[in-house]
Amino acid sequence: MKKIVYSPEIYTYQIDFNQHVSNIVYIQWMEVGRLKLLQKVGLDVHILMKKKVTPVLVETTISYKKPLYLGDNLTVEMWIVALNRASAELAFTFFRNGETVAAEGGQKGLFVNMDSGLPHRLTDVEKELFALYVA
Repeated sequence: MKKIVYSPEIYTYQIDFNQHVSNIVYIQWMEVGRLKLLQKVGLDVHILMKKKVTPVLVETTISYKKPLYLGDNLTVEMWIVALNRASAELAFTFFRNGETVAAEGGQKGLFVNMDSGLPHRLTDVEKELFALYVA
């Protein structure tokens, strides 16, 4: 299994009044991971939109372990826990300075047909594109 690994910067505007990274920023970083995954498998959002398909989030969970601060180096790893015909479950681990787990999270998403609003069932070819990233 391959993981999507990326290292977002931590900016001053992401720091909350407790002087650590605001909880909403983790959700933004998860969005970055999902977009990177779609790019890696060759189904970036522009291609999906041409197919009239959109990924829709149905659930997000985050467990905060250690705070992240301005100046910390962040690495995010994400992978697919389960890939079904029309849905997927993703996992994320956020590492502070390369080794300390700052947070763990998960998301459940659904592929939706933009015209009908109904679930879009992935073809066998589309499912195979994601196979390298499934645990």
